[in-house]
Amino acid sequence: MGGLAEHLVMDSVTALTRIDTQRARAVIEADQRLDAMQRSVENHAVDLIAAHRPQGKPLRELVAAMRISSDLERVGDLAKNNAKRVLAIEGRAYPPRVALGVEHMSDIALEQMKSVLDAFTSQDLSAALDVRSRDDEIDAIYTSIFRELLTYMMEDPRNITFCTHLLFCAKNIERIGDHATNIAENIHYLITGEQPVEARAKGDSSSYLSADWAEPENGRGGH
Repeated sequence: MGGLAEHLVMDSVTALTRIDTQRARAVIEADQRLDAMQRSVENHAVDLIAAHRPQGKPLRELVAAMRISSDLERVGDLAKNNAKRVLAIEGRAYPPRVALGVEHMSDIALEQMKSVLDAFTSQDLSAALDVRSRDDEIDAIYTSIFRELLTYMMEDPRNITFCTHLLFCAKNIERIGDHATNIAENIHYLITGEQPVEARAKGDSSSYLSADWAEPENGRGGH
């Protein structure tokens, strides 16, 4: 299930950077498989709990499996949402360089997703906590993309439609990073029986930005 979720994210971003509508439609269709997997995991876990009434770590394993499958299902939904936006912007002019920032952001989100799924398989608490501590990296990149897209929209109104869709895509990828962090916290719960007490590190300051703060073209930092 984790592998399919990763593939959907990768393919949705590839579809976005290439405006590949065929790939986007494949992502939308494949998301149904992920939904079915999530329902299967949840039903199986509920049946096991009802039949065996586990306690302690065996119970936490089933609870964590249900929670993590739900996170992965949501990751698939976010990838599907991005794929739908590819269909919406087909045929529109856009600055290709802008999509590269989203691609870079997705690479980091996928790296964290892979790391946290490996941590779940091996029940590696240290690796899970490392993923959780890096949540602010994706947040910071999202803020940078937000600034850059504001600049493009101010420079040329023809970019507004594409950049607006791209902003939503970037936010979806930022949320994928949040789901990786959720999985890390469920690994902590699985192993220790407790939720992490430290607040997550957050680097998204886009809610404090306005168009007046967008950097001029000659000062665009990019990524």
